[in-house]
Amino acid sequence: MSYTLCEKVRELEPYEPITGNYRIRLDANESFYAMPEVIREEMKAVIDTLPFHRYPDPSAKKLAAAFAAFYDIAAENVTVTNGSDEVLYLLASAMLQRGSRVMVTEPDFSMYRFYSFLSENEVIAFQKDDNLQINVDELIQAVNETKADMLIFSNPCNPTGQGITAAEARKLVRSVNALVVLDEAYMDFWHESLLREAADYENLIVLKTASKAVGAAAIRSGFAVANKTLTRALQAVKSPYNVNTLTQEMGTVIYRHKELLQERCIQIVENTKHLYESLLALKEQYKMPVEIAEPCANFVFMRAEFAKEIYEYLLNNGIAVRFFKNPCALRITAGSEEENQELLRCLEKYIVEQYIYVSI
Repeated sequence: MSYTLCEKVRELEPYEPITGNYRIRLDANESFYAMPEVIREEMKAVIDTLPFHRYPDPSAKKLAAAFAAFYDIAAENVTVTNGSDEVLYLLASAMLQRGSRVMVTEPDFSMYRFYSFLSENEVIAFQKDDNLQINVDELIQAVNETKADMLIFSNPCNPTGQGITAAEARKLVRSVNALVVLDEAYMDFWHESLLREAADYENLIVLKTASKAVGAAAIRSGFAVANKTLTRALQAVKSPYNVNTLTQEMGTVIYRHKELLQERCIQIVENTKHLYESLLALKEQYKMPVEIAEPCANFVFMRAEFAKEIYEYLLNNGIAVRFFKNPCALRITAGSEEENQELLRCLEKYIVEQYIYVSI
C-alpha cells in the first residue's frame, strides 16, 4: 500500500515565522503593550468558572456581542472565527467554487494568495504603482474586465502600511460585480473604516482581528462583519465549535475595556509616527538611498537594496524585524519608546560601521 502527495502540496514548505529569543521583537506587528493588570485579574476570575468538560458556544455569542459593542455595530452581523486565517480559508474554499477567480493586490498579505491556491481558485494579481498605492479606478476596471469573483486586500496594507480612503473603498465596492473582502486588521490605527457600513452592502465582508490594536494575538480571535445573508453563509460553513471557550471568554473580557484599549491605541499611533520621523531623520542625515512610506498602521515599511543586510545585522544584535524579498524591504513594527530608541541606535550603528564604510 502507498500514498503519493497531491501535486498542489507536494512542494509546499511550512510557514516559518521568526523564532528564538530576541530581546526586542518588532517583526509581527503585535502590540508592544502587555495585557493590563485589571484585565488579567478579570481573566483569572473567569477561568475558575469555565466548564472545561463542555464544548464551547458554537456561535460565540458573548464575544460577538462584546466585539460589536466595542465597534458600535450589530452583533447579528458578526461571525467569530479562529483567527483571521480561518475566515480567509472559508472565503476561498466555501464561498467560491473551484476555479473561481480571486483578485489580490501586490504587494499584500501573502495568505490571501495561499488559501486561494489551496482551494484551487485562479489567482489574478493587480500590481500597485511604484509608490505602493492602489489606483482605485484601475482596480475597478481590472476586477470587472477579468470577471473576478472575489477581490481581497488589506486596508491599511500589510506589509506596506498604505491605504485607500473610505470614499475610495465605497466607490470600489459599489462599482464591481464581485465579493469584496476588506481586511481591516490595522484600521484601528487609521480612520477610514467601512466596518459600520458593512451590513449595508450585498457584496462586502470586512475582517477584523484581536491580534493587533487590542493586544491579544495569543487568543487567536478573528471577526467577519457583513450583511445577514453573507453572515448566515459564513456561520453555516464554519466548524461547529471553531472558537474555543478560553478564547471566547478572554476576548469578551478584553473587548469590554474600550476606553483603556483606545487610549493604548492612540499611544501606539504616536510611537509609530515618532519611529517614522526618526527613520526619515536618519535617511536625511546619512543620505541613505532608501524609501520610507508614511504609515497608516502600527509599523513602518522601508525599501532598500541592502534591506537583507540590515535585517541580519539587527538579528545579530537581538532585534527582530520582518524582511521581504519582493520588494526588497523591511517592515518594522513600532515598539515601546525604549524599544524604538534601541532599534534606532542599532540601525545608526549599522549605517556608520557597515554601510558608509562599504560605500566609501
